[in-house]
Amino acid sequence: MQILYFAWVREQVGTAAEDLDLDPPGAATVGALIDLLRARSPRHAQALADRGRLRIAVNQDFATDETPVRPGDEIAIFPPVTGG
Repeated sequence: MQILYFAWVREQVGTAAEDLDLDPPGAATVGALIDLLRARSPRHAQALADRGRLRIAVNQDFATDETPVRPGDEIAIFPPVTGG
């Protein structure tokens, strides 16, 4: 599973991407995956602490905490985009 971080999330975590081997799955849903990622390091915990400030996409489709994740998925984590 490839995890991609964008904008200030990338800066706080300290990397643009990381690969996770979740076989057998350590997280079956987006919400469980975020919990698992928070436990990886203090930087992850800080960056992912406020779920209201994050958007998640699974294989380039917007996702909720209940969206299933599987080995081989691409997970993007980024702040909400605003514009005018």
